Amino acid sequence: MSPDQRRVFVALSDEQPNEQSSRDAIVAIDIATRRVVARYAIGTDPEQFAISPDGARLYVSNEDAGTATALDIRSGKAIATIIVGIEPEGVAYSPDGRWVYVTSETSNSVTIVDARTNTVVHNVLVDLRPRAAAFSPSGRRAFVTAEIGGSLAVIDVATFAVVKSIELERGEGKPVGVAVSPDGKRIYIASGRTSTVSVLDERSGATIAAIPVGKRPWGIAVSRDGRFVYTANGLSNDVSVIDASALRVVATLEVGQRPWGVALSH
Repeated sequence: MSPDQRRVFVALSDEQPNEQSSRDAIVAIDIATRRVVARYAIGTDPEQFAISPDGARLYVSNEDAGTATALDIRSGKAIATIIVGIEPEGVAYSPDGRWVYVTSETSNSVTIVDARTNTVVHNVLVDLRPRAAAFSPSGRRAFVTAEIGGSLAVIDVATFAVVKSIELERGEGKPVGVAVSPDGKRIYIASGRTSTVSVLDERSGATIAAIPVGKRPWGIAVSRDGRFVYTANGLSNDVSVIDASALRVVATLEVGQRPWGVALSH
């Protein structure tokens, strides 16, 4: 979702690995008309992406190429291509717009990019097959899920160091999506294998709850007021709506086949 809440951006890719085509793109959908209003060429196999807090730039991971591409949204032009780890996946922008974190599944790493200069400043090793990343609202911590490792890495943004690794669902949950509550007190992780959402206390890292949702939750998002959490459930073709106070599912919304991600307007 764009910061002005007027557009939804979606990553598309073709079926040809390591070859860029017109079907490798990011498209912008106008919410009012529900029409595609822009299409951006942004390298081969765009996987995940993040939009800068000011809505001016977009960073995408190019899984086949082992790169990340920065796009100027206004001009529609790519402004930088950056070498990251092997099979890059998740992308997250820090709240102040300074840092971009790119997770790479095969190299088990997080590449930290200075968004002001579009240069790599550090690489952090994490647990096996990192998938998604999210920042705390303060920007002091970043959280990275490791699907095969079954854990969540907590990274100190100032020092680029992993300060804690938290095991999830006894290491068997295969976590993918991660989101942080607006007040920064809770972390929500979508655990695909166990079909649950793990709720962690941000300060202690302790598990508050494991909430059953639909089958194979992947993407996850929290409402701006923190009242609800949403998961895209890939094998049950639905979205679970969690009441964050009651810590239980209060609605299930049927959607298209194999939903992967979920984004919320404010």
